[in-house]
Order: sequence, then C-alpha cells, then structure tokens
Amino acid sequence: MMADTADDLGQRLLDEMLPNVPFDGWSVAAISNAAKALGVDPALARNAFPRGPADAIALHSARADRRMVEALQAADLARLKIREKVALAVRSRLEQAEPEREAVRRAVQFLALPPGGPLAAKLLYQTVDAIWQAIGDTSTDFSFYSKRAILAGVYSATLAYWLQDDSEGRHKTWEFLDRRIGDVMTLGKLRARLDPLLKNLPSPVEALERLRRAMDDRRS
Repeated sequence: MMADTADDLGQRLLDEMLPNVPFDGWSVAAISNAAKALGVDPALARNAFPRGPADAIALHSARADRRMVEALQAADLARLKIREKVALAVRSRLEQAEPEREAVRRAVQFLALPPGGPLAAKLLYQTVDAIWQAIGDTSTDFSFYSKRAILAGVYSATLAYWLQDDSEGRHKTWEFLDRRIGDVMTLGKLRARLDPLLKNLPSPVEALERLRRAMDDRRS
C-alpha cells in the first residue's frame, strides 16, 4: 500500500479530530491525539499540518467550500435569479457544516484571536470567491472586488447568526439571510449601489485584491 500524501493524511487526521474539537478545541493536542488514535507517527502529523491547528482549520474550510460547490453544481441554477443563487450558496455552505457546527464555532473563536486575523481574511475570501464562481460570475473589473466585499459582509453576518440560532431547521437564519441580501444586494443593480460606497472605503477592496494576487502567485 502506498503511503499517504500529506494532504491525504491531513484529511484522515481532520476526520479523526472533528468529533473531539467541540471539547478540545483546534489545538496541537487535538492533532496529536488524532495521530495517536490513527497510529500515525507524530512527525508525519506535523508534516500534514506544519502550522498546527491553523492548517487544520484551513483544510476544514476548504473541504466545506468544496462540498458547497458540489451541491451547487447539482442544483438547477439556471432558473434562479442572482439573489436566489447567492442565498442558495450561502445556505448550502452552512447546511453542509451542520453536523460540525460546534467545530465551526471553535474555529471562529480561534480565528477571532489577533494571530488568526490574516487566516480569517484569507478563508473568508476563498469562500465568497468560491460562491461567486460557482454561481457563474465572470466579472473581472471593479465589480469583481465589490461583489466579493459585499458578500463577505453578508456571509460573515449570517454565519454569526447561524451559530447562535436554535430555531427549528435554522429557519430564522435563512430569514435573516434573505433580509441581509435584500438590504445590500439590489438584484442587477449591485454595482450601481456599491461603487459610490466602496470608492470611499478603499482598504477592504485593496485587501481583497492583495489576497487574490497572493493566491494567483501560489497557483502559478
């Protein structure tokens, strides 16, 4: 049998960790315990997650993004309006994480600490970029950044609401999501409303552009 690649091993370690993350948090100890349970050499576990729990969280987020994209690919998006596509995407992203909700909560807490800021921004960008690409956005001009900036706000607010929502089927979260989209996305007039606002707030757009360039450099 061929040895696991670092990514394969990371996935196995993540699967082993997740049931215990609500209790142990995203920590070096959690990774070590998962490695021990799998009979994996600790050195190999460190190779799979060189930055420790930050890498485990990043892998978990990337997996969630991938599952969301797969759900959207199976949906009939052609019949939906833009706001409906966005709502479906955000809802899919959160619904696939429902069994791991407490682990997501722990990840948010981890990323809220000062050292987690850059990673939190990167993962948020990757999620909103995955959403826009999955629903067919092909913009390349200023609207590329404005769409991602505004969706980052919608997604972040909805995630926070979802984490404290105890309503049946999380129906209050989906109502909140619809209201947020109604407030900030004007169905086909997105750029007309956002451009004047975002031109007075260059820093978020510039940050998104830097993140995009950094990821493009890593892929090249």
